Amino acid sequence: MLELGETMQAIFERVKETRPTRVVFDSLSEVRLLAQSPLRYRRQILAIKHFFNGRGTTVVLLDDLSSAQNDLQLHSICHGVVLLEQIPVDYGAERRRLRIVKMRGTRYRAGFHDFMIETGGLTIFPRLIASEHHKAFAGDFTPSGNAELDLMLGGGLERGTNALFIGGAGVGKSSLALTFAVTAAIRGEHSVIFAFDEGRGTIDARARTIGLPLQSVIDSGLVRIQQIDPAEVSPGGFAHMVRQAVEADGARIVVIDSLNGYLNAIPDGRFLILQMHELLSYLSQLGVLTILVLAQHGLVGPMDTPLDISYLSDAVIMLRYFEADGSVRRALSVVKKRSGNHEHTIREFRLSAAGISVGPPLTQFTGIFSGTPRYVGEREPLLTENTDDSH
Repeated sequence: MLELGETMQAIFERVKETRPTRVVFDSLSEVRLLAQSPLRYRRQILAIKHFFNGRGTTVVLLDDLSSAQNDLQLHSICHGVVLLEQIPVDYGAERRRLRIVKMRGTRYRAGFHDFMIETGGLTIFPRLIASEHHKAFAGDFTPSGNAELDLMLGGGLERGTNALFIGGAGVGKSSLALTFAVTAAIRGEHSVIFAFDEGRGTIDARARTIGLPLQSVIDSGLVRIQQIDPAEVSPGGFAHMVRQAVEADGARIVVIDSLNGYLNAIPDGRFLILQMHELLSYLSQLGVLTILVLAQHGLVGPMDTPLDISYLSDAVIMLRYFEADGSVRRALSVVKKRSGNHEHTIREFRLSAAGISVGPPLTQFTGIFSGTPRYVGEREPLLTENTDDSH
């Protein structure tokens, strides 16, 4: 019984001598062991509070939650309570998050906030609240650089909106998104591409194949490619990266390629839609054009979508494979655009060294999006060349 009293007396004497501005007790589990009973433990915590009261010292109590019961009485004594959690995942690095349970007399941001332990201390990613961020901007068009595609889009994609490029693997979604980013860089605007699925080498090869001067705009600093490892990044960490790109680097176009990879970065997929909605609202209110790439399961016929986010998107561009005359071709259509008029036709498109080529409307075919079209016209309106199938 003397051990606890002697220990606390030594601590109090040391505090009187040094007059510190901050004292850390690491941890309370040792005090519990020395106290030997819950009643004596609580009395000792009250004694600590009374001793430091009026001394101008900030006292930090660390608790490893080794006690079988959550000590709510301790919570009532303290001015603030911060809960830190470590969440294991099936694959990849564990996720860490914190929540301010209580902070007396202070307005704080509720909810969980992701954080990382790095060299030099903690890096905390406060939960993003879109309503706190507003910026005046002109809602003008962001052209793609392809006249036919811009015609289908009613002039292009507006700033402050988001567009979903959806289709099967390899159909050209990433190439289309890359075209928007490089074209914006040629106009002198900053773009950032968050690549969840592909490495830098694959993106460079694709750009060369379709004739985009990606390397030159990267060298100029107008396009930045940031490769993301879904197994290592948390949702809060990714939101922080996006904010840095927009607020510090001045990015006007943000490409997330792809949502399939972003989905893998969310420990609990139930909250993906909520977090994505907050992120898209934030980008919209700052006048940023956001391009989301989503790969569907399947190549032709019925397609399975792993995530239905179309209702959050201001524009949806659907890309499909279809077969005609024994060859695999690609079709493109703007199926949704909230902010203005758009073309409702289905057009064939091709990727080649000359870039993206968009053909006339496929008015003489039916069943294009099913992957098994039926020709009902007199003259085949398809593109005459079928060269590079790069994506």
